[in-house]
Amino acid sequence: MFDLNRVQQALTEFSLDGWLLYDFRGSNLLARRVLGFPDDVISSRRFCYFIPANGPPRKLVHRIESGVLDQLSGEKLVYLRWQEFESELATLVNGSKTVAMEYSPRNSNPYVSRVDAGMVELVRQQGVNVVSSGNLVQLFEAVWDDEQWEMHLEAEKHTLAAFDAAWRFIANHIREKHTVTEKSVGDEIMNYFEKHDLVTSHPPIVAVDAHSGDPHYETGSGSEIEIRNGSFVLIDLWAKLNKPRSVYSDLTRVGFVGQSVPECYEKIFSIVAQARDAAILAVTSALSSQRPLPGYEVDRAARGVIDKAGHAQHFVHRTGHSIGQETHGNGANIDDLETHEERHILPRTCFSIEPGIYLPEFGIRSEVNVYVDGSRQVHVTGGPPQRTVIPIMQQY
Repeated sequence: MFDLNRVQQALTEFSLDGWLLYDFRGSNLLARRVLGFPDDVISSRRFCYFIPANGPPRKLVHRIESGVLDQLSGEKLVYLRWQEFESELATLVNGSKTVAMEYSPRNSNPYVSRVDAGMVELVRQQGVNVVSSGNLVQLFEAVWDDEQWEMHLEAEKHTLAAFDAAWRFIANHIREKHTVTEKSVGDEIMNYFEKHDLVTSHPPIVAVDAHSGDPHYETGSGSEIEIRNGSFVLIDLWAKLNKPRSVYSDLTRVGFVGQSVPECYEKIFSIVAQARDAAILAVTSALSSQRPLPGYEVDRAARGVIDKAGHAQHFVHRTGHSIGQETHGNGANIDDLETHEERHILPRTCFSIEPGIYLPEFGIRSEVNVYVDGSRQVHVTGGPPQRTVIPIMQQY
């Protein structure tokens, strides 16, 4: 629910004069969510809602749809002609020096960039400096309440149990039939989710040998999809409770079909685990010292370990992503590769830490989830972080 007091408090904290929320035909999904628009309600004319750091908000709406923002407080300005839109826009932001919009300088963060360049130009013509609203958006799109945190912990119990079910399924089939397909392992995980009333946005990734070297491999689509004795297996799975407002648990683990794990796998896994732990340490250190922490710094901490080990070219994705009601949420990502993530890690937000090294023969990723609570305490979820590659036939 839209909370004006909360927004104005955040504007003061971030030293902003106001937040200009603009939409045209659903082009700015983030603004619509902040303002509480149902997903299936799309207006057909431009509108603006300006929230100053102090004082009442102001609306700018078209005459045909003059009631589109009536559910929100504030003075209403109505335009008909495009010239009136531009002149009333000046009235809307009058007196402001720095205003936030869903904009990202140089498109450095496309997850936030929902306002077109022309609209930004119009606002700047009023003598206003436009900055990114990325940190503001997080307060509405990424922050969890206590109930969601509890639902994450409950989902975590099941995602961990799903790994046990998958490894056991592999071990039993290898003993009985000497082989099992990636797809059948994925189906076993999906059956587990359904049995325990969990939902997911997409089936898990089950990748054997060279397939694990592709971070976004589509399970069962390769030419060699059989898991056998001596196979290396990566499983990446994610799910949430089948309840309103539930949030995801998203984890990755790796195993070897055998009694003991060859050194070639353990060597690479050790580097990935060190990178994962370096990222977690970067988070805990910054949060404990009350220092603002942009997402790119955490990515650098993990990437530095892998770069030093000589595998920079084999770490081909960001270190982590925001987690929420969608697997990939709208909070700060852990990224200085694909984007330069300057949004801060905020209290009551969750994200993954999942560095990886991807070689032609196999790939290794280790993924945990990190939640920062309201007291800035850091919680690593997903069970104890994996320390070695799982010897499947020995443990199961």
